Amino acid sequence: MKQVSILVPAHNEEKNIRPLYEKLVAIFRPLENKYALEIIFVNDGSTDNTLKEIESLAEDDPSVKYIDFSRNFGKEIATTAGLNNCQGDACIMLDADHQHPVELIPDFLKKWEDGFEVVVGIRNQSKSDSWIKTAGSSLFYAVLNKIAEIKVVPNSTDFRLLDRKVINEFNRLNETSRMTRALIDWLGFRRAYICFDANDRLNGTASYSFWKLVGLAMNSFVSLSLLPLRLAGYLGLIITLFSGIAGFYILIGKYFLHSQFASTFSDSENLAIFIVFLVGIILISIGLLALYVANIHREVIKRPTYIIRRKKL
Repeated sequence: MKQVSILVPAHNEEKNIRPLYEKLVAIFRPLENKYALEIIFVNDGSTDNTLKEIESLAEDDPSVKYIDFSRNFGKEIATTAGLNNCQGDACIMLDADHQHPVELIPDFLKKWEDGFEVVVGIRNQSKSDSWIKTAGSSLFYAVLNKIAEIKVVPNSTDFRLLDRKVINEFNRLNETSRMTRALIDWLGFRRAYICFDANDRLNGTASYSFWKLVGLAMNSFVSLSLLPLRLAGYLGLIITLFSGIAGFYILIGKYFLHSQFASTFSDSENLAIFIVFLVGIILISIGLLALYVANIHREVIKRPTYIIRRKKL
């Protein structure tokens, strides 16, 4: 009998934990002769009764396990902790807010049995999404796929199945700034896709704010591509070329050819224009380099990715 792990990161989801557990049990009841079930909840520093709800389930059902963080480390790190500790032959990741339709889990397992090692849930565009979210998502994937070393499928989600060999390889990755789905795409392996319509959140409000999404996008750009770093050098080369041509034109036109247009520029004006322009380019370059320096700093100090306060595994 194969074991399937269900991984659920949770932050302030006390009202959603038990309904989700009941749905999962109902889904796997017809499959109990084929799959052994392991449900791992990762309590990501919740300030409500999320942990109590999980502990209550774990007391009654030995298949329910949990990891309790010492503080909020974020969804990407919570997902990593679950993958580090799951025991299944395959792991299915899903959100605690019920937006990922658990009814599709048998379809994910069927793809896995057909030989696919990664099965990715692709979220269909929702009419309820704001135009800002839609435009931002489209821009993010367009830019990321232009500059990244790997291709990320637009609207792919963390609702996905990973084979044990993929989990083992993922657990070898040790960077602290991470976008889980992009790292899984970087690993490769045979993959299949399942499209779905996201459900409405059952209870509570989303804890993934706009600025957290922006931070995740920036981490993705920095960790998956060297183009922003190279861009500073490209900008410097272009500006040096154009400023050199412009300076040469003004010098020749003003002092040798006596061009009327070139003569309108005083020496101080020429100097001021070039200084301000080049200072701006230098500041842009420093900003880009700072992103990479900050990322290097996080990696070299070798802090643990997460701290577990207690667990039941």
